[in-house]
Amino acid sequence: MKTAAQFSVPYFQFLDARGELAEPPPGLALNALIPVYRTMAFTRAFDARAVALQRTGQLRTFPSSLGEEAATVGLASVMRAEDVLLPTYRETGAFLWRGVTPVEIFLYWAGDERGSCVAGPREDFPISVPIASHCGHATGVAAAFQHRKQARVAVCVVGDGATSKGDFYEAVNLAGIWRLPVVFVVINNGWAISVPAARQTACATFAQKAIAGGIPGVQADGNDAVAVRHVVGQAIERARSGDGPTVVELLSYRLTDHTTADDARRYRSAEEVSAAWAEEPLVRLRKLLAREGLWAKADEEALIADNQARLEAAVAEYLATPPQPLTSIVDYLYAELPAELVAQRAELAAREGGHHG
Repeated sequence: MKTAAQFSVPYFQFLDARGELAEPPPGLALNALIPVYRTMAFTRAFDARAVALQRTGQLRTFPSSLGEEAATVGLASVMRAEDVLLPTYRETGAFLWRGVTPVEIFLYWAGDERGSCVAGPREDFPISVPIASHCGHATGVAAAFQHRKQARVAVCVVGDGATSKGDFYEAVNLAGIWRLPVVFVVINNGWAISVPAARQTACATFAQKAIAGGIPGVQADGNDAVAVRHVVGQAIERARSGDGPTVVELLSYRLTDHTTADDARRYRSAEEVSAAWAEEPLVRLRKLLAREGLWAKADEEALIADNQARLEAAVAEYLATPPQPLTSIVDYLYAELPAELVAQRAELAAREGGHHG
């Protein structure tokens, strides 16, 4: 017997749960972590406010990213402005880093399509609530970059559950064949709603699913902002230079419910969640910055006050935003309305007195 092939999945961690940095990656600029920490902290504050709005009937179902801030902000922080993000629904930190405003995010989760028409990253894709369907879109975006000979990269973010869908495998396979400039980031938070990772795959890692597509798969501590930036950054630059796609698995944990419509206490223990809190990303990064003399108590207090002021202003603007007319039900569906919808739209406009027709 001969061995036909052998594969391995490297794992990266630089910043441990105690905030201690061991063997930092080459070229690490600690100052660059300050804006990363600031955005992570704002993301957590935004999440808490969004959940409060939902609980008081001022927002619809909302998916918190509590515990995943290093993964979402970290991956966005190593993208260029001209790269394209194809997200799921839990990448609030990435949206904020890339210029989506809090008001726009509030509007989206209120069911207002104006929340998808962002002023910032105009070519980033809208939130994908269907699981893994945007993986194929990512290969299309990357193929366009390749065809145009543009040094741009598509970054497709999925959860661990999405890797069990055919869309993911098909996208990875095609990306490998065509050596497309795309990075698939799998944020493994341990749970696909109520299904634990061990119940959806027999694989030792989700990163190794890249091997079937003939592309590299790497794994990193997704609660370590340094490791996230290093691993995702390397994968992006590898894609940009023409060396093809990568699957990056970021190990994290969803510290709260799947969405505000879920109650995670039904399927996981308080002990498990408590243990995960000891690994959470904000405290460890703050400890590192403080140890290096880059962050102090006064900085933290000022940040908390600034985040609160930003959120108060954003909530006020969001709540003061006039609702869209009834005609918006059909206005976002087609470039040119079919005849049968033209009549329906006219009826909707008439119900509002013709003011929006």
